[in-house]
Amino acid sequence: MTQNVSMMKFNNGNEVPALGLGTWKSKPDEVTQAVKDAIDLGYRHIDCAYAYGNEKEVGAALEAKIAEGVVKRQDLFITSKLWNTFHKPELVEPAIKTTLSNLGLEYLDLYLIHSPIAFKEGDDLRPMNADGTPALSNVDYLDTWKAMEGLVTEGLTKNIGISNFNSEQVERVLKNCTIKPVTNQIECHPYLTQKKLSALCMEKGILITAYSPLGCPDRPWAKPDDPKLLDDKKLGELAKKYNKTLAQVLIRYQLDRGHIVIPKSVTKSRIAENAEVFDFKLTPEDIAYIDTFDCNGRICSITNVKINFFFSWKSSPHYPFHIPF
Repeated sequence: MTQNVSMMKFNNGNEVPALGLGTWKSKPDEVTQAVKDAIDLGYRHIDCAYAYGNEKEVGAALEAKIAEGVVKRQDLFITSKLWNTFHKPELVEPAIKTTLSNLGLEYLDLYLIHSPIAFKEGDDLRPMNADGTPALSNVDYLDTWKAMEGLVTEGLTKNIGISNFNSEQVERVLKNCTIKPVTNQIECHPYLTQKKLSALCMEKGILITAYSPLGCPDRPWAKPDDPKLLDDKKLGELAKKYNKTLAQVLIRYQLDRGHIVIPKSVTKSRIAENAEVFDFKLTPEDIAYIDTFDCNGRICSITNVKINFFFSWKSSPHYPFHIPF
């Protein structure tokens, strides 16, 4: 990586690298090398989650690069997430300790509630009812959040935040918290710009972390005729203006909006390409133009998709996508 990754500041004064490596859908036999490559290329922010099923392999890469002297632990910013089956307050601390063990770390830099929806507790991360719907728990995410605050007190994580929360849920957490969330990690790209939710969170001092900024091109549930963001010819023409790839323009779009961005790749050349975004900025006019591509095109709707851990969660009272933002 030839450019230094810019840093952003959370509402508590702690800093986070604006660019990170996403690891969702990274296969266990590929993610170790991907994380090693990313660290060698200058990445210091790695986004993980227990539900991704690859934390141990990520941890192997972290251990290797620390042992080699490429980085020190304090140089890294490691994020993970509390899965839906661990929302009961008494399960929150054991859950983060399992993640820490998997990653080989003593603390996280950021721990998120993966979603506001609670699943039935147990060993099955995707518990299902007989009719094929998710088996839900009645835990309120506010109770989960109180337990998350305790993790900061215990020194198990430096920062806590939320993911896939809508505007009403963000406001509800803020009205009942002692420690404010530092970020809301949400799907965000030109087909789903999330402008209203972004504005609300920024007004409240909560940074947006954009996942799937490239439109999740490798999503296994995509249909042949689904629009593909990286194939958008109009956006491709805009990329030519900057002499950049479309992926680089899409990443820069998030950065210029004041968002943290975590593109995923396991290919070294693409991991490197995704980081070559700190030598240019989009004009306000081009940002406004990209905004016009918004069509509420949610890719990861966590509804009616029985692949990976995304399946119909609409029966939950905390399903986040009933309201527009």
